[in-house]
Amino acid sequence: MTIMIYHNPACGTSRNVLALIRNAGIEPTTIEYLKTPPGRAELVDLIARMGVPVRSVLREKGTPFHELGLDNPALSDDALIDAMMAHPILINRPIVVTPLGAALCRPSETVLDILPNTTVAFCVVSERG
Repeated sequence: MTIMIYHNPACGTSRNVLALIRNAGIEPTTIEYLKTPPGRAELVDLIARMGVPVRSVLREKGTPFHELGLDNPALSDDALIDAMMAHPILINRPIVVTPLGAALCRPSETVLDILPNTTVAFCVVSERG
């Protein structure tokens, strides 16, 4: 069984999702998408497989989203995809693909919906200063 995660090791949610997958006894194919971004056709296919609007895959925080005017509702899906191709940091993460489907796994527990029938035990650790 092949499971892929489009991963950013600097992202806590992405690290949590990777840990949940591994906790299920699966070693996924890990694609650090900032180093190896998906091609246009691959990104379009991922969005279609997730069954979500293109805008829902755009990341705002820590990206040039506002500087590029991507909050303009008149922008087409093609324009938004062009922006993600030019600036992969705009692709929200982590995206996980399994034989059961594809999903943007925010929050982390979303990955459990597309993992094969396994029992996954996890805990959420809260950091309080």
